[in-house]
Amino acid sequence: MAQVLEFKLPDLGEGLTEAEIVRWLVEVGDVVAIDQPVVEVETAKAMVEVPCPYGGVVTARFGEEGTELPVGSPLLTVAVGSATADTDTGAETEGSGNVLVGYGTGAPPARRRRVRRMAADVVTSVADAPAAAPAPAPAPAAETRGRDDGPVPVISPLVRRLARENGLELRELTGSGRDGLILRADVEQALRAAATLEATTQEATLLPPATFPTTTTTTNIDGVTRTPLRGIRGAVADKLSRSRREIPDATCWVDADATELMRTRAAMNAAGGPKISVLALLARICTAALTRFPELNSSVDMDAREVVRFDRVHLGFAAQTERGLVVPVVRDAHVRNTEALSAEFARLTEAARTGALTPADLTGGTFTLNNYGVFGVDGSTPIINHPEAAMLGVGRIVPKPWVHEGELAVRQVVQLSLTFDHRVCDGGTAGGFLRYVADCVEQPAVLLRNL
Repeated sequence: MAQVLEFKLPDLGEGLTEAEIVRWLVEVGDVVAIDQPVVEVETAKAMVEVPCPYGGVVTARFGEEGTELPVGSPLLTVAVGSATADTDTGAETEGSGNVLVGYGTGAPPARRRRVRRMAADVVTSVADAPAAAPAPAPAPAAETRGRDDGPVPVISPLVRRLARENGLELRELTGSGRDGLILRADVEQALRAAATLEATTQEATLLPPATFPTTTTTTNIDGVTRTPLRGIRGAVADKLSRSRREIPDATCWVDADATELMRTRAAMNAAGGPKISVLALLARICTAALTRFPELNSSVDMDAREVVRFDRVHLGFAAQTERGLVVPVVRDAHVRNTEALSAEFARLTEAARTGALTPADLTGGTFTLNNYGVFGVDGSTPIINHPEAAMLGVGRIVPKPWVHEGELAVRQVVQLSLTFDHRVCDGGTAGGFLRYVADCVEQPAVLLRNL
């Protein structure tokens, strides 16, 4: 006789209390393996595929796509085989041993065996189980995981969603990524080709433009549009509001001649090897400055009335994506050189663009670098990324008149701004940090003193 186990939405970490169902990856009647992803959810921090700690047959799903569920709510039920069935079929019922918050087990590490062979036995034994709740309509076959025709080589849930919403069969595409990985650009190119073909054959309906659909419901009544603050946008609103409420911030800024910094970057890239980004150079300058002014690599614990200073620099950087503003974090940025920083920025930026960032990629920062110059603006007053104590903002680098060595010249000038928590330091520390950053921008050789 099968045992029916209930799998609840686990605590995905970092204080998250709810998640929105984006897409079911399994249907009622499917056989799932231990640790197989069964549902794709969007939290306030990232898109996450949730694995099930049980192996067996799915008997019920709870919640339709677009539904927001609190942590601890039932997600699905799984019928697992009896002890005899386990022996005969190799099914595992003890759990994966991999700890989801709220699903810690004392079992040995998962052997991750497939459980398809137990399907007939378990489905038969489930016949006497209580009737399951009606399931939502099954997902398109092209996006179902674990089918006999093999998985689709797609990592990004946003790429899969883009294809699904536009009726595109992913199995018909050839990916341009490594090992045939299907990228967003591949889907967009296929959509453009399909639209061109339909236009030339004078069909009535053209494919919609390649955009990222959203589960957020927008209403328009009497010319007034209301959009719920949910998901990423809701999380950003909450964090920025809290920052403004709790942190007595102040901002200082300075213009700097970045001509030598740009020449240094050009020389480094001309020497061969991986390309070095401007962001990586600025990050290297930031970590050096935080070594000299560690007060800014901290946070404030008002409950204990203490300033908490960090020995390690986990550097966040602001990234604008289709889903909103996110701040990926480069771990241990203080021990990385410019080449390693460039590689990590590139990896995290691509993950942000495709929606593949994990909650771990978006949490734990101690200082944030915000390059708003990419938007073509010169200056800004950044809002601190709570609970951090400071953020460095960088404007665009543009040719401007500048007095250089006593003469007027055209130089590459950038505006730097530092917003800091006045509880952790006074203006002297903040000004010293910003001045050191500006000196390194103007004379990159200054960094050699700290190497």
